[in-house]
Amino acid sequence: MIPRRHFLRSLAVAAAAPVLCRAARGDAFHLRYILSSAIYGEMPLDVILPEVAKTGCEAIDIWCRVHGNQREQIAEMGDGAFAALLQRHRVKLGVSTRYPLGPGGLREEMEWMKKFGGGIIVTGSRGPSEPSGAAAKTAVREFLEMMKPHAERAEENGITIALENHDKHLLYHPDALRYFAEFNRSPRLGIAFAPHHLHAWTDQIPALIRDLGASQIPFMYFQEHSEGIRKKTTKEIELQQLPGFGGGLDYREIVKALRDIHYAGYVEIFMHPTPRGVPILPTVAEITAAINRSRDYVERCREAVAG
Repeated sequence: MIPRRHFLRSLAVAAAAPVLCRAARGDAFHLRYILSSAIYGEMPLDVILPEVAKTGCEAIDIWCRVHGNQREQIAEMGDGAFAALLQRHRVKLGVSTRYPLGPGGLREEMEWMKKFGGGIIVTGSRGPSEPSGAAAKTAVREFLEMMKPHAERAEENGITIALENHDKHLLYHPDALRYFAEFNRSPRLGIAFAPHHLHAWTDQIPALIRDLGASQIPFMYFQEHSEGIRKKTTKEIELQQLPGFGGGLDYREIVKALRDIHYAGYVEIFMHPTPRGVPILPTVAEITAAINRSRDYVERCREAVAG
């Protein structure tokens, strides 16, 4: 176990390391990073937004309670004040993560996102819990039929609905994801691809990425499973959800699959703290350093499979 002072010192070194602009060197495939507001807990938006550029991200993903409260902060300050904050820090609103609304309750959120130029809304799916085989085939077809008017509304508002392959949800088992890829006809519906919910099928993750294809994955978490996701444990174990922190998931194969499908959606370095709603580390600087350490690891994986 790494002593806390040594661990935090390693994060400080990562933060101070120069960030290489791989795209500027002419690499054909690059990743578009987005920063989650929730990893900063309930810190104020005017504290979080400056970190977008510092973490090499191009946009912000706004979360609501219980994981963060930045969506509630926006409701309190008003859309005009939020727009001014985005402009001041030169940040784009890319994603709104709205699990409490569900896939059928996004109308007002779509209209709200349209004010800021559209983007992605991440939520869960609806239907039987974790079906596989023939049951998944039937349920996915029924779900997509139910989602047709919502997909049409998303089109009207310039929104893409990204449905996470979350445990206890319809779109969880690899069978359900493959049936989604087979039956989905809307470019405004896709998967918020979450490797941490596929820890029972880790060996299938690259193949699933290829089976879905770039058109079906507008958003992807760079997060892996850890026993610290849902129970209190040491910070080192909890942080193993982050790429490059010892969790064991080989991101070379993941990035290779993304390269093979010409992936152009967002990727979000992410983890869940326990309890929810707290920052993943005590200070803004430590959190940003942890994200940069993860991103540097992912970029090394990208370079390893480049060509």
